[in-house]
Amino acid sequence: MNRCGGLNLEEFMNKKMRKLEKSNGNDIEDQTNLDRISNMPTDVLNTILVHLPLRDAARTSVLSSKWRYKWTSISEFVLDDKCFSSSPHCDDRWEEIMKIIRHVQSNHNGSIKKFKLAAYCYPEHSQLGEWIEFVAEKGIEELSLQDFIFIKRFKLPSQVFSCPQLSCLDLYGCIFKLPSRFEGFACLKSLQLNQVSITSETLESLVHSCSVLEKLTLLDIDHIASLRIHNQTLKYLKIDSEFADISLENSPLLDSVDIRMVPFHERIMARYLEQGRACNLLRILGGLDSVRRLILSSFFIEFLANGNITERRTFAFNHLSYLELKEVRFCCFKEVFVTVSMLRSSPNLEELYLSVSGSYDLSKPVLDYLKSQYLFEFSFNRLKEVRIRGIYGTRTEWEFIKLILARSPVLETLVIVKFEGDRIPESLLFQTERASEDVKIVTLAL
Repeated sequence: MNRCGGLNLEEFMNKKMRKLEKSNGNDIEDQTNLDRISNMPTDVLNTILVHLPLRDAARTSVLSSKWRYKWTSISEFVLDDKCFSSSPHCDDRWEEIMKIIRHVQSNHNGSIKKFKLAAYCYPEHSQLGEWIEFVAEKGIEELSLQDFIFIKRFKLPSQVFSCPQLSCLDLYGCIFKLPSRFEGFACLKSLQLNQVSITSETLESLVHSCSVLEKLTLLDIDHIASLRIHNQTLKYLKIDSEFADISLENSPLLDSVDIRMVPFHERIMARYLEQGRACNLLRILGGLDSVRRLILSSFFIEFLANGNITERRTFAFNHLSYLELKEVRFCCFKEVFVTVSMLRSSPNLEELYLSVSGSYDLSKPVLDYLKSQYLFEFSFNRLKEVRIRGIYGTRTEWEFIKLILARSPVLETLVIVKFEGDRIPESLLFQTERASEDVKIVTLAL
Protein backbone atom coordinates (compact mmCIF):
# COMPACT_ATOMS: atom_id res chain seq x y z
CA MET A 1 0.00 0.00 0.00
CA ASN A 2 1.17 3.55 -0.73
CA ARG A 3 2.50 5.42 2.30
CA CYS A 4 2.92 9.05 3.35
CA GLY A 5 5.40 9.90 6.09
CA GLY A 6 5.47 6.35 7.46
CA LEU A 7 1.65 6.03 7.54
CA ASN A 8 -0.55 4.16 5.09
CA LEU A 9 -2.99 6.37 3.22
CA GLU A 10 -5.99 5.57 5.37
CA GLU A 11 -4.06 6.34 8.56
CA PHE A 12 -2.80 9.59 7.05
CA MET A 13 -6.32 10.65 6.06
CA ASN A 14 -7.64 10.07 9.56
CA LYS A 15 -4.65 11.85 11.11
CA LYS A 16 -5.00 14.79 8.75
CA MET A 17 -8.72 15.16 9.42
CA ARG A 18 -8.14 15.19 13.17
CA LYS A 19 -5.46 17.89 12.83
CA LEU A 20 -7.55 20.08 10.54
CA GLU A 21 -10.45 19.91 12.92
CA LYS A 22 -8.17 21.38 15.61
CA SER A 23 -6.21 23.89 13.49
CA ASN A 24 -6.45 26.15 10.45
CA GLY A 25 -4.81 23.64 8.13
CA ASN A 26 -1.52 25.52 7.69
CA ASP A 27 0.91 22.63 8.22
CA ILE A 28 3.10 22.81 5.08
CA GLU A 29 4.36 19.21 5.27
CA ASP A 30 0.88 17.75 5.68
CA GLN A 31 -0.46 20.05 2.98
CA THR A 32 2.22 18.78 0.58
CA ASN A 33 1.24 15.17 1.34
CA LEU A 34 -2.42 16.07 0.93
CA ASP A 35 -1.76 17.62 -2.49
CA ARG A 36 0.11 14.48 -3.46
CA ILE A 37 -2.94 12.39 -2.54
CA SER A 38 -5.33 14.80 -4.26
CA ASN A 39 -3.46 14.37 -7.55
CA MET A 40 -3.73 10.59 -7.48
CA PRO A 41 -5.96 8.86 -10.08
CA THR A 42 -9.67 8.86 -9.29
CA ASP A 43 -9.82 5.07 -8.92
CA VAL A 44 -7.02 5.17 -6.32
CA LEU A 45 -8.80 7.88 -4.31
CA ASN A 46 -12.01 5.85 -4.52
CA THR A 47 -10.18 2.82 -3.11
CA ILE A 48 -8.94 4.89 -0.17
CA LEU A 49 -12.34 6.37 0.62
CA VAL A 50 -14.37 3.15 0.33
CA HIS A 51 -12.10 1.54 2.92
CA LEU A 52 -13.05 4.22 5.43
CA PRO A 53 -16.30 4.08 7.40
CA LEU A 54 -18.75 6.33 5.54
CA ARG A 55 -18.79 8.80 8.43
CA ASP A 56 -15.00 9.22 8.13
CA ALA A 57 -15.19 9.39 4.34
CA ALA A 58 -17.65 12.29 4.71
CA ARG A 59 -15.26 14.04 7.09
CA THR A 60 -12.67 14.33 4.29
CA SER A 61 -14.77 17.26 3.03
CA VAL A 62 -12.89 19.46 5.54
CA LEU A 63 -9.47 18.71 4.02
CA SER A 64 -9.74 21.36 1.31
CA SER A 65 -12.16 22.78 -1.25
CA LYS A 66 -11.02 20.07 -3.68
CA TRP A 67 -12.17 17.41 -1.22
CA ARG A 68 -15.53 18.92 -0.33
CA TYR A 69 -17.60 16.52 -2.44
CA LYS A 70 -15.11 13.77 -3.28
CA TRP A 71 -16.71 11.41 -0.76
CA THR A 72 -20.12 11.73 -2.43
CA SER A 73 -18.77 10.13 -5.62
CA ILE A 74 -17.29 6.98 -4.15
CA SER A 75 -18.48 3.68 -5.62
CA GLU A 76 -19.50 1.94 -2.39
CA PHE A 77 -21.85 3.15 0.35
CA VAL A 78 -22.31 1.23 3.60
CA LEU A 79 -24.86 2.81 5.95
CA ASP A 80 -24.50 1.01 9.27
CA ASP A 81 -24.12 1.84 12.95
CA LYS A 82 -20.59 3.16 12.33
CA CYS A 83 -22.15 6.13 10.52
CA PHE A 84 -23.33 7.58 13.81
CA SER A 85 -20.87 9.32 16.12
CA SER A 86 -23.29 8.91 19.03
CA SER A 87 -26.31 6.69 19.59
CA PRO A 88 -29.32 8.68 18.37
CA HIS A 89 -32.81 7.31 18.82
CA CYS A 90 -33.80 5.02 15.98
CA ASP A 91 -36.51 7.53 15.01
CA ASP A 92 -33.79 10.12 14.31
CA ARG A 93 -31.36 7.83 12.53
CA TRP A 94 -33.21 7.72 9.25
CA GLU A 95 -33.13 11.52 8.98
CA GLU A 96 -29.36 11.43 9.48
CA ILE A 97 -29.09 8.79 6.80
CA MET A 98 -31.22 10.91 4.48
CA LYS A 99 -28.79 13.83 4.91
CA ILE A 100 -26.04 11.59 3.54
CA ILE A 101 -28.28 10.32 0.74
CA ARG A 102 -29.29 13.84 -0.34
CA HIS A 103 -25.64 14.92 -0.56
CA VAL A 104 -24.87 11.90 -2.73
CA GLN A 105 -27.90 12.35 -4.98
CA SER A 106 -26.95 16.00 -5.57
CA ASN A 107 -23.25 15.51 -6.27
CA HIS A 108 -22.54 11.93 -7.38
CA ASN A 109 -21.19 11.73 -10.92
CA GLY A 110 -19.92 8.18 -11.26
CA SER A 111 -21.07 4.60 -10.80
CA ILE A 112 -22.24 3.02 -7.56
CA LYS A 113 -21.16 -0.61 -7.30
CA LYS A 114 -22.29 -1.36 -3.76
CA PHE A 115 -24.99 -0.14 -1.38
CA LYS A 116 -25.63 -1.67 2.03
CA LEU A 117 -28.17 -0.52 4.62
CA ALA A 118 -27.60 -2.25 7.95
CA ALA A 119 -28.51 0.40 10.55
CA TYR A 120 -31.06 0.19 13.34
CA CYS A 121 -33.55 2.73 11.97
CA TYR A 122 -37.11 3.30 10.67
CA PRO A 123 -36.77 3.87 6.91
CA GLU A 124 -39.43 5.97 5.20
CA HIS A 125 -40.59 3.66 2.42
CA SER A 126 -40.90 6.24 -0.36
CA GLN A 127 -37.46 7.72 0.40
CA LEU A 128 -35.84 4.28 0.57
CA GLY A 129 -37.52 3.37 -2.71
CA GLU A 130 -36.24 6.54 -4.41
CA TRP A 131 -32.69 5.82 -3.23
CA ILE A 132 -32.85 2.24 -4.51
CA GLU A 133 -34.05 3.57 -7.87
CA PHE A 134 -31.09 5.98 -7.85
CA VAL A 135 -28.44 3.30 -7.21
CA ALA A 136 -30.16 0.95 -9.69
CA GLU A 137 -29.51 3.52 -12.42
CA LYS A 138 -25.86 3.83 -11.34
CA GLY A 139 -24.85 0.29 -12.34
CA ILE A 140 -25.27 -1.31 -8.91
CA GLU A 141 -23.53 -4.67 -8.46
CA GLU A 142 -24.17 -5.36 -4.76
CA LEU A 143 -27.44 -4.31 -3.09
CA SER A 144 -27.94 -5.22 0.56
CA LEU A 145 -30.82 -4.27 2.89
CA GLN A 146 -30.44 -5.76 6.38
CA ASP A 147 -32.06 -5.64 9.80
CA PHE A 148 -33.74 -2.24 9.84
CA ILE A 149 -37.04 -1.76 11.68
CA PHE A 150 -40.30 -2.04 9.79
CA ILE A 151 -44.00 -2.13 10.60
CA LYS A 152 -45.11 -3.34 7.20
CA ARG A 153 -43.27 -4.65 4.14
CA PHE A 154 -42.21 -2.12 1.51
CA LYS A 155 -42.55 -2.80 -2.21
CA LEU A 156 -39.23 -3.36 -3.93
CA PRO A 157 -38.84 -0.88 -6.84
CA SER A 158 -39.11 -2.50 -10.26
CA GLN A 159 -35.84 -0.83 -11.35
CA VAL A 160 -33.96 -3.46 -9.34
CA PHE A 161 -34.95 -6.07 -11.92
CA SER A 162 -33.25 -4.08 -14.68
CA CYS A 163 -29.73 -4.10 -13.20
CA PRO A 164 -27.59 -6.10 -15.66
CA GLN A 165 -24.47 -6.08 -13.45
CA LEU A 166 -26.16 -7.12 -10.18
CA SER A 167 -24.10 -9.94 -8.65
CA CYS A 168 -25.21 -9.87 -4.99
CA LEU A 169 -28.76 -9.18 -3.77
CA ASP A 170 -29.57 -9.24 -0.04
CA LEU A 171 -33.14 -8.14 0.79
CA TYR A 172 -34.97 -7.64 4.06
CA GLY A 173 -38.54 -6.69 4.92
CA CYS A 174 -39.87 -6.17 1.39
CA ILE A 175 -42.58 -7.38 -0.98
CA PHE A 176 -40.98 -9.21 -3.89
CA LYS A 177 -42.88 -9.34 -7.20
CA LEU A 178 -41.28 -10.09 -10.55
CA PRO A 179 -42.13 -7.91 -13.57
CA SER A 180 -44.00 -9.74 -16.31
CA ARG A 181 -41.06 -9.48 -18.72
CA PHE A 182 -38.33 -10.40 -16.24
CA GLU A 183 -35.72 -12.64 -17.89
CA GLY A 184 -33.46 -13.24 -14.89
CA PHE A 185 -30.36 -11.71 -13.33
CA ALA A 186 -27.59 -12.70 -15.73
CA CYS A 187 -24.76 -11.92 -13.27
CA LEU A 188 -26.37 -12.72 -9.89
CA LYS A 189 -24.22 -15.14 -7.85
CA SER A 190 -25.56 -14.57 -4.33
CA LEU A 191 -29.20 -14.10 -3.23
CA GLN A 192 -30.46 -13.70 0.34
CA LEU A 193 -34.10 -13.10 1.26
CA ASN A 194 -34.92 -12.35 4.91
CA GLN A 195 -38.49 -11.73 6.12
CA VAL A 196 -39.55 -11.17 2.52
CA SER A 197 -43.06 -11.64 1.15
CA ILE A 198 -42.84 -13.81 -1.97
CA THR A 199 -45.00 -16.57 -3.47
CA SER A 200 -43.80 -20.12 -4.14
CA GLU A 201 -44.17 -19.59 -7.89
CA THR A 202 -42.23 -16.30 -7.86
CA LEU A 203 -39.39 -17.79 -5.83
CA GLU A 204 -39.14 -20.82 -8.10
CA SER A 205 -39.08 -18.61 -11.20
CA LEU A 206 -36.52 -16.25 -9.69
CA VAL A 207 -34.08 -18.98 -8.64
CA HIS A 208 -34.45 -20.88 -11.91
CA SER A 209 -33.86 -17.78 -14.05
CA CYS A 210 -30.54 -16.79 -12.42
CA SER A 211 -28.12 -18.58 -14.73
CA VAL A 212 -24.95 -18.16 -12.59
CA LEU A 213 -26.45 -18.25 -9.08
CA GLU A 214 -24.17 -20.01 -6.59
CA LYS A 215 -25.43 -19.02 -3.13
CA LEU A 216 -29.05 -18.89 -1.89
CA THR A 217 -30.16 -18.02 1.66
CA LEU A 218 -33.82 -17.98 2.72
CA LEU A 219 -34.67 -16.76 6.24
CA ASP A 220 -38.15 -16.37 7.77
CA ILE A 221 -39.95 -16.17 4.43
CA ASP A 222 -43.60 -15.10 4.77
CA HIS A 223 -46.20 -17.89 4.54
CA ILE A 224 -44.67 -19.93 1.74
CA ALA A 225 -45.98 -23.51 1.75
CA SER A 226 -43.79 -25.16 -0.86
CA LEU A 227 -40.15 -24.38 -1.65
CA ARG A 228 -39.03 -25.48 -5.11
CA ILE A 229 -35.32 -24.86 -5.55
CA HIS A 230 -34.19 -25.78 -9.07
CA ASN A 231 -30.95 -24.29 -10.36
CA GLN A 232 -28.13 -25.84 -12.39
CA THR A 233 -25.33 -23.70 -10.90
CA LEU A 234 -26.35 -23.45 -7.23
CA LYS A 235 -23.62 -24.57 -4.79
CA TYR A 236 -24.69 -23.26 -1.37
CA LEU A 237 -28.19 -23.37 0.14
CA LYS A 238 -29.30 -22.23 3.60
CA ILE A 239 -32.96 -22.28 4.68
CA ASP A 240 -34.28 -21.29 8.11
CA SER A 241 -37.96 -20.68 7.58
CA GLU A 242 -41.52 -21.90 7.77
CA PHE A 243 -42.55 -24.25 4.97
CA ALA A 244 -44.58 -27.42 4.40
CA ASP A 245 -42.67 -29.11 1.58
CA ILE A 246 -39.49 -28.72 -0.42
CA SER A 247 -38.03 -29.90 -3.71
CA LEU A 248 -34.33 -29.72 -4.62
CA GLU A 249 -34.53 -31.39 -8.03
CA ASN A 250 -32.25 -30.34 -10.88
CA SER A 251 -29.67 -28.73 -8.60
CA PRO A 252 -26.73 -31.02 -9.39
CA LEU A 253 -23.91 -28.81 -8.07
CA LEU A 254 -25.18 -28.29 -4.52
CA ASP A 255 -22.12 -28.62 -2.30
CA SER A 256 -23.33 -27.23 1.05
CA VAL A 257 -26.93 -27.51 2.34
CA ASP A 258 -28.22 -26.19 5.68
CA ILE A 259 -31.95 -26.58 6.37
CA ARG A 260 -33.98 -25.74 9.46
CA MET A 261 -37.72 -26.24 9.02
CA VAL A 262 -40.30 -24.30 11.01
CA PRO A 263 -43.57 -26.32 10.89
CA PHE A 264 -46.29 -24.78 8.75
CA HIS A 265 -49.99 -24.67 9.63
CA GLU A 266 -51.15 -28.15 10.72
CA ARG A 267 -53.87 -28.46 8.06
CA ILE A 268 -51.47 -27.60 5.25
CA MET A 269 -48.82 -29.96 6.64
CA ALA A 270 -51.41 -32.76 6.78
CA ARG A 271 -52.30 -32.18 3.13
CA TYR A 272 -48.70 -32.71 2.08
CA LEU A 273 -48.23 -35.74 4.33
CA GLU A 274 -51.33 -37.53 3.05
CA GLN A 275 -50.17 -37.76 -0.54
CA GLY A 276 -48.63 -41.22 -0.11
CA ARG A 277 -45.28 -40.33 -1.63
CA ALA A 278 -41.99 -42.10 -1.32
CA CYS A 279 -39.99 -41.44 1.83
CA ASN A 280 -39.03 -37.75 1.94
CA LEU A 281 -35.42 -38.65 2.67
CA LEU A 282 -35.14 -40.24 -0.76
CA ARG A 283 -37.46 -37.82 -2.56
CA ILE A 284 -35.86 -34.61 -1.24
CA LEU A 285 -32.21 -35.44 -0.61
CA GLY A 286 -31.71 -38.48 -2.84
CA GLY A 287 -30.60 -36.39 -5.81
CA LEU A 288 -27.87 -34.43 -4.02
CA ASP A 289 -25.02 -36.31 -5.65
CA SER A 290 -22.40 -33.58 -5.10
CA VAL A 291 -23.19 -32.44 -1.55
CA ARG A 292 -20.14 -32.38 0.74
CA ARG A 293 -21.53 -30.52 3.76
CA LEU A 294 -25.01 -31.14 5.16
CA ILE A 295 -26.65 -29.52 8.21
CA LEU A 296 -30.21 -30.50 9.14
CA SER A 297 -32.17 -29.28 12.14
CA SER A 298 -35.01 -30.30 14.43
CA PHE A 299 -38.39 -30.82 12.74
CA PHE A 300 -36.90 -31.25 9.28
CA ILE A 301 -35.17 -34.45 10.37
CA GLU A 302 -38.51 -35.98 11.37
CA PHE A 303 -40.09 -34.60 8.19
CA LEU A 304 -37.54 -36.50 6.09
CA ALA A 305 -38.88 -39.80 7.46
CA ASN A 306 -42.45 -39.11 6.35
CA GLY A 307 -43.78 -41.19 3.49
CA ASN A 308 -43.17 -44.85 2.77
CA ILE A 309 -40.26 -45.78 5.04
CA THR A 310 -38.16 -48.66 3.77
CA GLU A 311 -34.88 -50.24 4.75
CA ARG A 312 -33.82 -50.40 1.11
CA ARG A 313 -31.40 -47.60 0.33
CA THR A 314 -31.31 -46.69 -3.34
CA PHE A 315 -29.22 -43.53 -2.95
CA ALA A 316 -25.81 -42.58 -1.59
CA PHE A 317 -24.15 -39.35 -0.52
CA ASN A 318 -20.87 -40.34 -2.12
CA HIS A 319 -19.19 -36.96 -1.58
CA LEU A 320 -20.57 -36.11 1.85
CA SER A 321 -17.72 -35.52 4.32
CA TYR A 322 -19.44 -33.36 6.99
CA LEU A 323 -22.84 -34.13 8.55
CA GLU A 324 -24.42 -32.09 11.34
CA LEU A 325 -27.81 -33.06 12.78
CA LYS A 326 -29.31 -30.69 15.35
CA GLU A 327 -31.87 -31.42 18.06
CA VAL A 328 -32.24 -35.12 17.33
CA ARG A 329 -34.71 -36.88 19.63
CA PHE A 330 -33.64 -40.43 20.37
CA CYS A 331 -37.15 -41.21 21.60
CA CYS A 332 -38.50 -40.56 18.07
CA PHE A 333 -38.23 -43.52 15.70
CA LYS A 334 -38.45 -41.36 12.56
CA GLU A 335 -35.54 -39.16 13.57
CA VAL A 336 -33.32 -42.08 14.55
CA PHE A 337 -34.23 -43.84 11.30
CA VAL A 338 -33.15 -40.79 9.27
CA THR A 339 -29.94 -40.43 11.30
CA VAL A 340 -28.85 -44.03 10.81
CA SER A 341 -29.97 -44.10 7.16
CA MET A 342 -27.90 -41.04 6.34
CA LEU A 343 -24.85 -42.45 8.10
CA ARG A 344 -25.12 -45.74 6.22
CA SER A 345 -25.60 -43.88 2.92
CA SER A 346 -22.47 -41.72 3.35
CA PRO A 347 -19.45 -43.91 2.59
CA ASN A 348 -16.97 -41.01 2.71
CA LEU A 349 -18.25 -39.25 5.82
CA GLU A 350 -15.39 -37.93 7.99
CA GLU A 351 -17.10 -35.68 10.56
CA LEU A 352 -20.37 -36.18 12.44
CA TYR A 353 -21.81 -33.57 14.79
CA LEU A 354 -24.99 -34.41 16.68
CA SER A 355 -26.98 -32.37 19.20
CA VAL A 356 -29.69 -34.12 21.18
CA SER A 357 -33.06 -32.78 22.34
CA GLY A 358 -35.73 -34.24 24.61
CA SER A 359 -34.45 -37.83 24.62
CA TYR A 360 -35.14 -38.74 28.23
CA ASP A 361 -38.00 -41.16 27.38
CA LEU A 362 -37.24 -44.77 26.48
CA SER A 363 -38.56 -45.97 23.12
CA LYS A 364 -38.55 -49.72 22.62
CA PRO A 365 -39.04 -49.47 18.81
CA VAL A 366 -35.97 -47.21 18.61
CA LEU A 367 -33.95 -49.54 20.84
CA ASP A 368 -34.91 -52.57 18.77
CA TYR A 369 -34.11 -50.74 15.53
CA LEU A 370 -30.62 -49.75 16.72
CA LYS A 371 -29.88 -53.28 17.91
CA SER A 372 -31.04 -54.67 14.55
CA GLN A 373 -28.31 -52.72 12.76
CA TYR A 374 -25.74 -55.26 13.89
CA LEU A 375 -27.42 -57.78 11.57
CA PHE A 376 -26.20 -55.80 8.53
CA GLU A 377 -22.69 -55.70 7.13
CA PHE A 378 -21.62 -52.05 6.99
CA SER A 379 -18.95 -49.77 8.42
CA PHE A 380 -18.30 -46.06 8.61
CA ASN A 381 -14.93 -46.50 6.95
CA ARG A 382 -13.89 -42.83 6.72
CA LEU A 383 -15.42 -41.47 9.92
CA LYS A 384 -12.70 -39.77 12.01
CA GLU A 385 -14.47 -37.36 14.34
CA VAL A 386 -17.79 -37.64 16.20
CA ARG A 387 -19.19 -35.05 18.61
CA ILE A 388 -22.48 -35.69 20.43
CA ARG A 389 -23.86 -32.91 22.60
CA GLY A 390 -26.72 -32.88 25.09
CA ILE A 391 -27.37 -36.58 25.73
CA TYR A 392 -29.42 -37.60 28.76
CA GLY A 393 -27.88 -41.05 29.20
CA THR A 394 -30.83 -43.12 27.96
CA ARG A 395 -30.47 -46.67 26.66
CA THR A 396 -31.28 -45.58 23.09
CA GLU A 397 -28.52 -42.96 23.16
CA TRP A 398 -26.12 -45.50 24.61
CA GLU A 399 -27.01 -48.03 21.90
CA PHE A 400 -26.32 -45.43 19.20
CA ILE A 401 -22.91 -44.59 20.71
CA LYS A 402 -22.04 -48.29 20.84
CA LEU A 403 -22.98 -48.63 17.17
CA ILE A 404 -20.68 -45.75 16.21
CA LEU A 405 -17.76 -47.22 18.15
CA ALA A 406 -18.31 -50.73 16.78
CA ARG A 407 -18.53 -49.69 13.10
CA SER A 408 -15.93 -46.90 12.78
CA PRO A 409 -12.51 -48.46 12.13
CA VAL A 410 -10.57 -45.19 11.67
CA LEU A 411 -12.32 -43.13 14.34
CA GLU A 412 -9.86 -40.75 15.99
CA THR A 413 -12.01 -38.64 18.32
CA LEU A 414 -15.31 -39.18 20.12
CA VAL A 415 -16.58 -36.30 22.29
CA ILE A 416 -19.75 -36.82 24.35
CA VAL A 417 -21.35 -33.99 26.31
CA LYS A 418 -24.00 -35.04 28.84
CA PHE A 419 -26.86 -32.64 29.52
CA GLU A 420 -27.48 -33.32 33.21
CA GLY A 421 -25.67 -34.97 36.08
CA ASP A 422 -22.21 -36.51 36.01
CA ARG A 423 -20.34 -37.12 32.80
CA ILE A 424 -20.11 -40.64 31.42
CA PRO A 425 -16.86 -42.29 32.59
CA GLU A 426 -14.43 -42.88 29.71
CA SER A 427 -13.59 -46.26 31.25
CA LEU A 428 -17.17 -47.40 30.61
CA LEU A 429 -16.88 -46.50 26.93
CA PHE A 430 -13.57 -48.28 26.57
CA GLN A 431 -15.24 -51.47 27.79
CA THR A 432 -17.52 -51.52 24.73
CA GLU A 433 -16.59 -53.01 21.38
CA ARG A 434 -14.42 -50.58 19.40
CA ALA A 435 -13.43 -50.96 15.77
CA SER A 436 -10.67 -48.37 16.27
CA GLU A 437 -8.08 -49.02 18.95
CA ASP A 438 -6.66 -45.50 18.59
CA VAL A 439 -9.84 -43.55 19.28
CA LYS A 440 -9.57 -40.76 21.85
CA ILE A 441 -12.72 -40.54 23.96
CA VAL A 442 -13.60 -37.35 25.84
CA THR A 443 -16.70 -37.03 28.03
CA LEU A 444 -18.01 -33.79 29.51
CA ALA A 445 -21.08 -32.59 31.41
CA LEU A 446 -23.03 -29.37 31.03
